[in-house]
Amino acid sequence: MAFPDDLLVEDEQVVVHKHPHWKMLLGPVLVLLLVVGAASFLAALVRTQDWATWAWAGLAAAGLVLVGRFTVFPVVRWRTTHFVVTDRRVLVREGVLTRHGMDIPLSRISSVRVRHTLWERMLGSGTLVVESDSDESLEFDDVPGVQRVHALLYQEVAP
Repeated sequence: MAFPDDLLVEDEQVVVHKHPHWKMLLGPVLVLLLVVGAASFLAALVRTQDWATWAWAGLAAAGLVLVGRFTVFPVVRWRTTHFVVTDRRVLVREGVLTRHGMDIPLSRISSVRVRHTLWERMLGSGTLVVESDSDESLEFDDVPGVQRVHALLYQEVAP
């Protein structure tokens, strides 16, 4: 799902648009492989039984429920999460059925920091910490290319 351009005001330009890092999809892909493998194994075990057709239907139904809940839904949630930096603000939009969003005008940002572990550095992701004029800091986890996003955001904030 592309970022909706109707959320931008007139003459506002997108500087960077990111989804969360692909590492968030490792768990859902693992679940998909495990469910397909287990269902195939169990289907092969019962193939000679008189009730095999019913067992296969049950395995298919259980497999679809598990894959839908633990693979399809996380992938859709990942795809509908947007981290956007424009020439005027930082926007975050997330959610599938219920959408949540937050905007921070660039003029209110006082500092931008990056935090990432060794594993995140190897994968090229990290946490972007944006501090605004208010007392609280906002953390954006699993930002891909966090160093580049940090540099671009700093370039937009610093005159």
